[in-house]
Amino acid sequence: MTLLAERRKTRTPADTLLRSLLLTLAFIAPALVVRFVGLHPTPVIALVIYGAAVVAASFLLAWAAEAAQVDVSGGLAVAVLALIAVLPEYAVDLYYAYRSGSHAEYAQYAAANMTGSNRLLMGLGWPVVVLLGLWVARRVSGHKAAALTLGRGNRVELGFLLIAGVVAAIVPATGRISLTLGLALLAWFGFYLYKLSRGEVEEPELIGTAAALAALPHRARRGGVVAIFVFAAMVILACAQPFAESLIGAGTDLGVDRFLLVQWLAPLASEAPEFVIAIIFAARGKGTVAIATLISSKVNQWTLLVGSLPIAHLAGGGGSALVLDARQIEEMLLTVTQTLMGVALLLALRFHRRLAWALLALFLVQFAVPSTEGRLVLSGVYAAVAVAGLVVHRRQLIPTLRAPFARA
Repeated sequence: MTLLAERRKTRTPADTLLRSLLLTLAFIAPALVVRFVGLHPTPVIALVIYGAAVVAASFLLAWAAEAAQVDVSGGLAVAVLALIAVLPEYAVDLYYAYRSGSHAEYAQYAAANMTGSNRLLMGLGWPVVVLLGLWVARRVSGHKAAALTLGRGNRVELGFLLIAGVVAAIVPATGRISLTLGLALLAWFGFYLYKLSRGEVEEPELIGTAAALAALPHRARRGGVVAIFVFAAMVILACAQPFAESLIGAGTDLGVDRFLLVQWLAPLASEAPEFVIAIIFAARGKGTVAIATLISSKVNQWTLLVGSLPIAHLAGGGGSALVLDARQIEEMLLTVTQTLMGVALLLALRFHRRLAWALLALFLVQFAVPSTEGRLVLSGVYAAVAVAGLVVHRRQLIPTLRAPFARA
């Protein structure tokens, strides 16, 4: 035991980095071999192989993004970290949207992946991080806290998310994601990055592989971050198409609803590193940083992801709008109302324990009521609570709407 402890003490950052890279490569290599040798495993086996590669590449991106915080402004670093962590999900979703341009049946999968990732993030990610953060705070202080207090800077993210959520309500109202709406959301995302780039550079608190990468000399660190970004992006681009297709094929082979498999399994795999990062922050008593990362991810999804779908659809040979069917409209309505409820109850910058449990419970309830009526009723519940939250926190509504446009 003493010898093992001594070895751990003498392990250099380079050793830690090398071990992590070799481990991820072990999961990525089989997918690259299958992809470029031209092998054609069964959909279920392909799903496992390519899914493992996507998750491994996601961790590479997350480590590099965390290390990049050393050289990037604090607010922008959180946004970039949140964006890069969900790039694998974007690759899969944009593939479905691109294919829908020539194969209309793929439109349902683009909508499924997008709505699933959005609801998974707020319905599962937010509550778990907050409840864990409150539990850690209680262990440290000995007092039970009723809420996690957000920073004043988080009002900017909430303002961006609130406006994006309201604008996104156009989608279930019209039954389509138009190119005009997409461009508007992309412009809103660009303004979001500009806003956060005005912050100061802050010294991040890193652990594990990210800390090992950040500890490298200046030139080696920047070169390593860029190299990992490029390699991970190439892996994701190579695996996105077979992973997306294997999801559909596996659903057929296993007798599982393909829509549900695309809606929940793909986002869960691609967002795993993001959840892990947020959970690590919360477990270390950094609950505010953890929830800020997930809020930023939510902004990314409602702006960059949704805005990119009609462009990918057009590039694939489709029209100027991604048209949704009745089921997809219901899913969008449920996703929009969930978003508005979450933001409305956070306007006072306090994430109450009760809100965390409510979000988690309502997220789980949707699986017990998978019918059209169930989705509409649940959307009504979300909308009613959102209105109540806006009434209770009406004094914070205007400051939140103004936050994205206010000077730092």
